Amino acid sequence: MFTKLKIFLEMIKFEHSVFALPFAFMGAILGSVVLQGHLPSWAQIGWITLAMVGARTAAMALNRVIDQAIDKRNPRTVNRAIPAGLISVPQVIIYIIISFAVLFWATYHLSSLSMKLLPIAVFFLVFYSYTKRFTWTCHFFLGLTLGLAPLGGWIAVTGHFTWASIIFFLTVACWSSGFDLIYACQDAEFDRAEGLHSFPSRFGIKAALITARVLHVMTAVGLVSLFFITHLSWLYLIGLVIAYILLFKEHRMVTPQDLSKLNTAFFTMNGILSLVMFTFTLLDVLVSQYS
Repeated sequence: MFTKLKIFLEMIKFEHSVFALPFAFMGAILGSVVLQGHLPSWAQIGWITLAMVGARTAAMALNRVIDQAIDKRNPRTVNRAIPAGLISVPQVIIYIIISFAVLFWATYHLSSLSMKLLPIAVFFLVFYSYTKRFTWTCHFFLGLTLGLAPLGGWIAVTGHFTWASIIFFLTVACWSSGFDLIYACQDAEFDRAEGLHSFPSRFGIKAALITARVLHVMTAVGLVSLFFITHLSWLYLIGLVIAYILLFKEHRMVTPQDLSKLNTAFFTMNGILSLVMFTFTLLDVLVSQYS
């Protein structure tokens, strides 16, 4: 059982939770402080963590089941757990059911609006895996799905939408759409040969990288706008500068002629960025709360 669990966690790249989870916490912290004047409770943070882990685990496991035939034909993914026969589809489905149960259970303990909006979130978690079969905008659907993390965190503790929460949602959507465009460049030729839809296979790697840069400029604008909307201070700005440097380095590492550092640009730079933004936002809020 433990061996299968280890295989499953490796299959869904559990460590990639570092992309969305810090932004979910950041949304919860900003929403709670801006609208309620205090930090979210430990119970709220715990339920948000469970909801995020359940959502991401279910989404990634579904993606592996839905894409199993494609993964088996792609030299880059042929060694993934399902095509390699390391774990069976029925076993993965059991994990998916458990993950959705955790998501529903955790959401039930958060705001009533979170529960009402849960079907929309589940739709995006399932639907985005199918989009590359019919549209090159699949990366933007993934971006919208990951953008639900900060929005979900915000609504979970406040039970309300605000303009700040919408801007935060769009900012993270642009960020994640941008890095997914970069990641998709490695499969451009395979997607084209298989008749799959992606931005790089449709418009070329150069156009994909340029579009990713534009999206990350929009990310930078969105992050700095939060500084003014939520009345953050100089500590947040320090984190913002570091995030800008990371985005700049990410785009310097990948060119149409050289994709050899793509995985570092995709995982390392973006994983650090999300942690940096959360850490400096938390420090900023703690200093303002207790000074």
